[in-house]
Amino acid sequence: MPQKQVIYQQRRERVYDWMAREGISLLMIEDTEGQRDSNLRWLSGMPADALLFLSAERKALLVPWDINLAKIYANADFIRAYTEFDRLPIKACLKAALLLKIPHGSRIEIPSVTSYPRFLRFIEALTDFDVICRDNDGAAAVLEQMRAIKDEEELHLYRRAAVITNDIIDLVEKHLRTGKIKTEYDAVQLIQGECRKKRCEGTGFETLAAGPDRSMAIHCFPAYTTSQFGTTGLSILDFGVKYQGYITDITLTVAAEPTKAQERLLTLIEKAYKLALGMVQAGKTSLDIAAAVDAFFAKSGKTMPHALGHGIGLDSHEGPFLRNRNDNEWILQKGMVITIEPGLYDPRLGGCRLENDILVTENGGEELTNSRIIRL
Repeated sequence: MPQKQVIYQQRRERVYDWMAREGISLLMIEDTEGQRDSNLRWLSGMPADALLFLSAERKALLVPWDINLAKIYANADFIRAYTEFDRLPIKACLKAALLLKIPHGSRIEIPSVTSYPRFLRFIEALTDFDVICRDNDGAAAVLEQMRAIKDEEELHLYRRAAVITNDIIDLVEKHLRTGKIKTEYDAVQLIQGECRKKRCEGTGFETLAAGPDRSMAIHCFPAYTTSQFGTTGLSILDFGVKYQGYITDITLTVAAEPTKAQERLLTLIEKAYKLALGMVQAGKTSLDIAAAVDAFFAKSGKTMPHALGHGIGLDSHEGPFLRNRNDNEWILQKGMVITIEPGLYDPRLGGCRLENDILVTENGGEELTNSRIIRL
């Protein structure tokens, strides 16, 4: 059996073990329009709309919208076309319970994001079962914890995605210095084209390109225009690639002939980034790192208006989260991939942010990407 197929089974085994402890006989995961859930791809390899049902008997039933695509990419014990269930999730859940021989009275857990009216419809349709929908102590929370620590296959893919990202960063800098990038649009088109050339699925999210006139926003709106980019002042470029499902997320700042006040912002950002990176280690709370950076900025009378970083993988934002909030209970562990992205924004001076993707190792934080402040 191909190694990749074994990996999906190994991931599901961890979920089956949790289901056994919780007394869950059937778990439903839904990744469809309006209700996206990357857990489905993580557990089956299916890259498009589908339902996934896991049973206490350690069997997986995949119900894809595109059966042809599923036969190429997906791994499950059973694959049945969505059309067999009239393309209705509730009917599919009922039929899955029958196909997987779930005993009457058993607990069936449905997605935590299910609305209350829809939850009631599940109950009405599955009268012979105990339908539950949980948040913090349910499957969604458990899967978030599992996915936060990347396995060997994920790290292999992530390193490849990081290499592609770094190549694009270098090309962006080269084109800025040779004058080939003149506008926000130029920068975005270069990135999108390189992603396709390097066999990526595309960019990880909509690229944000903000020239000196628009860099004061955390996330510029609109995402990019035909305005000048990389000209006198501070410009921000926030992008990532999506390679076999895995997303990188970096931000670089382009500083062209910065003033003393702008250079002060840049220096603060570089020092804050170095401080955070030096604190990354297994066993460290992400709250402590975020609080240390906020305290560093406060000494200079500055406030960072967003979190310090977040986990990244199949989603551009996932656990763990690096934020200075009392409800942040994340503890860094070996194998986590996180971003560190200190940023400062001034209506008059413009904004600057430095973001890289970091692997938590037994020796600290390993920079996977090579974003930086580009001084022109």
